Amino acid sequence: MSTNRLPDLPNIDPVQLHPINVDALVAPGDPRHPPRLLVLYGSVRPRSFSRLLSEEAARLLRWYGAEVRTFDPSGLPLPDDADAAHPKVQTLRELTQWAEGMLWVSPERHGAMTAIMKAQIDWIPLALGGVRPTQGKTLAVMEVSGGSQSFNAVNQMRILGRWMRMLTLPNQSSIPKAFTEFDDHDRLKPSPLYLRVVDVCEELVKFTWLTRSRTAYLSDRYSERVETAEAVSRRVNQPQL
Repeated sequence: MSTNRLPDLPNIDPVQLHPINVDALVAPGDPRHPPRLLVLYGSVRPRSFSRLLSEEAARLLRWYGAEVRTFDPSGLPLPDDADAAHPKVQTLRELTQWAEGMLWVSPERHGAMTAIMKAQIDWIPLALGGVRPTQGKTLAVMEVSGGSQSFNAVNQMRILGRWMRMLTLPNQSSIPKAFTEFDDHDRLKPSPLYLRVVDVCEELVKFTWLTRSRTAYLSDRYSERVETAEAVSRRVNQPQL
């Protein structure tokens, strides 16, 4: 590893950390603003390993040139236990509309993603006034667990991403025995697990550059073109169960 460490990424080899070649991913007329990425994590513990992993990922995403915002789930009400006008719900929905891609990081609890993670996703509507706020946006998934390596949480989040009509990356990260993988400064230790986190972040930025200007065309469907605009609005705004 090179001795010229990056101040905010001390466990990274800067020689091997390559900037995104934007010209290889976009057309001449595509927008060039930094990709807008929203990070969600699934625990409110004082020392939350999913939050620590999300913070490390956010540092990497910013190094790769993305604009990153993270939603703090503390204080978010249970779905349907408050009105959608609740300030935390409004903040989450505004961030969802702002974002061009997302990173979801959940602990695995009882063999599944946490209720905190699922509640955030459940508050994101499939449609707002006939517009699907997540459709065509990129998604990366990561999980942490207290025991041996598992993929239950990331697999569940993949299903949800598909349901939300998001473009979920092929790569993913799963950190087993997370309490052993972070140092006394709450930084992810160097390991093959850390390398996978870097890979996922790099791919999320690349795929967002590649697809964000083509979302409208990629999500244009024959079945919806044959419907009237009024029929589409009625269908996508059905009452929630």
